Amino acid sequence: MESAQQLQMVVAEVQAARQQVASLNAQVRELEGTIAAVNNQPDDMALHRQMGTILVEVKDRVQLLSDLEMTLEQMKAAVETMANRESELVATYEKLKQSLEG
Repeated sequence: MESAQQLQMVVAEVQAARQQVASLNAQVRELEGTIAAVNNQPDDMALHRQMGTILVEVKDRVQLLSDLEMTLEQMKAAVETMANRESELVATYEKLKQSLEG
């Protein structure tokens, strides 16, 4: 494959990785907000969780928080993995760019 084509492919992959990192970071912030909201909800008020197209009352707040925190950790790990991939792609881009220039 021609170096210029490789460069274009790497640029597209970098852009896709950046979009995924941004999307994952937004999901992380949303989960953090949800966890904070659950923690701030008075014990005497009901909590509901969306299951498909309906809302179901949550009986076990501890389990809900555990589930949310586990999901949050998984999302943070995914952000880290994707950010590392983005860094690798940027390094590949720089090498290809240098090889084309000189």
